[in-house]
Amino acid sequence: MTVKHMLMAATAGLALSAGAALADAHSATPGLIIDLGGKFDKSFNESAYNGAQRWVEETGGEYSETELANEAQREQTMRRMADRGANPVVVLGFANASTLEQVAPDYPDTQFAIVDMVVDQPNVKSIVFSEHEGSYLVGMMAAMASETGTVSFVGGMDVPLISKFACGYAQGAKAVNPDINVIVNMTGTTPSAWNDPVKGAELTRSQISQGADVVFAAAGGTGIGVLQAASDEGIKSIGVDSNQNYLHPGSVLTSMVKRVDNAVYDTFSEAMAGELEAGIEVMGLENDGVGFAMDENNADLVNEDMVAAVEEAKQKIVSGEIEVHDYLTDNSCPVDI
Repeated sequence: MTVKHMLMAATAGLALSAGAALADAHSATPGLIIDLGGKFDKSFNESAYNGAQRWVEETGGEYSETELANEAQREQTMRRMADRGANPVVVLGFANASTLEQVAPDYPDTQFAIVDMVVDQPNVKSIVFSEHEGSYLVGMMAAMASETGTVSFVGGMDVPLISKFACGYAQGAKAVNPDINVIVNMTGTTPSAWNDPVKGAELTRSQISQGADVVFAAAGGTGIGVLQAASDEGIKSIGVDSNQNYLHPGSVLTSMVKRVDNAVYDTFSEAMAGELEAGIEVMGLENDGVGFAMDENNADLVNEDMVAAVEEAKQKIVSGEIEVHDYLTDNSCPVDI
């Protein structure tokens, strides 16, 4: 993680310490490229959008925004945003990494940021999350809430990042109950897997037929179908990225929040202050980059003992006493999923 420091922005030729040129970023308009699934997916994209809106409300600033409609638009959209002077350009989602790797060198005076993947370029800030840590905590909660001894997980696109969620969830559940059964299903292998609530509901009902009484969805817009099916069938669910407790009060046990909103807000703010640096920023439990959501919508579902156990585990993860396996560094899982 890079250490933030103040840059005295007096001339347009000022350089970032990582080597990326600043080019009056503090007076430019930020740009936000929203990934497939739409900005109102009630999950990852919407969290990012909310962060941008919070920045507008607090600063009175403006920003440019584009929503991707298909895979073919990635490079063209990125170049158009940079060509019209947006700075920084924030792109959402791991699927944009290979495109940004090619585009960023062509715009050395433009700062970029990518959320959910690392791109090693001198003018790119990479923001990644410790999803496995947050998933461990909600896995504990799932196991403590389960009455059947079976919990489940519905992922979106079958990629290592989503397996990172699943593995952390299973590890947390088994920390509470070593004999618990964890069912894991992915929605598909193409980007359409992020926006298929019907398939999400079908997978959830199949898991319920196998005994699952708590389901964790990490599937973008597909997760809306998961939460709906869980509510309809009378089991508990766990939301993801944004706080989704409000979608089905009394049914959503908690949400594994991933502060994509803060990532976007902070990037816009740092750039406008002339402080945005290239490098890697990791958002995890230690800096409240991930966590679990508590509010009036799930207060009756989560008791004090559950919160105390999860808070204790959180501190042990932060201190290193508990090590949560990161699937991205080792494509295996120490527990059966």
